[in-house]
Amino acid sequence: MADMIACASEEDIARWQREKRDDILHVIESLKAVWAGDHFVSSRDGHYIHCCPFLAWDGSRHSCEIYPTRPLVCADFTPGSSEICPLASQRKK
Repeated sequence: MADMIACASEEDIARWQREKRDDILHVIESLKAVWAGDHFVSSRDGHYIHCCPFLAWDGSRHSCEIYPTRPLVCADFTPGSSEICPLASQRKK
């Protein structure tokens, strides 16, 4: 699910700036995720980004820590679909 951060739209960024969500903006800035053909990596240091940094695990289930202001790509996500990111179809190649 790392792709959701890399796919955050300009609208998402502008909303987080208006909401003064420096916590979210800091994570996005520090990750600098880029598409590397079939996965995302940090353009800062090249490390593989395994999952969304806002996805929490409580021992029995995952939950979104920023759900009320989640990116549009997540808000538009259909549960049960693996097509969360517009780049998902590129991963299947």
